[in-house]
Amino acid sequence: MKPAIAIIAGVTCLGLGACDVDQTQKADAPEVEINAEAGQLPRYDVDGPEVNVGTENVVVQVPDVDVSVPDDDAARAPATRE
Repeated sequence: MKPAIAIIAGVTCLGLGACDVDQTQKADAPEVEINAEAGQLPRYDVDGPEVNVGTENVVVQVPDVDVSVPDDDAARAPATRE
């Protein structure tokens, strides 16, 4: 179980390392009372990395394939074992 937690933590760190995160508002947890006021979650501005995606035309050499189609009589004949 511990290696799985380490893997998840590592992936999370890599994902956050690619982003610029700035906290724009602090958290304000509600007080614990019977008539508690609503709390406030922190706000963040997250700027992800710039990704440029494009296309490129490439010529690919495709081999010739010769296919021989049996005539209708051979296709209807039952298979035999030799």
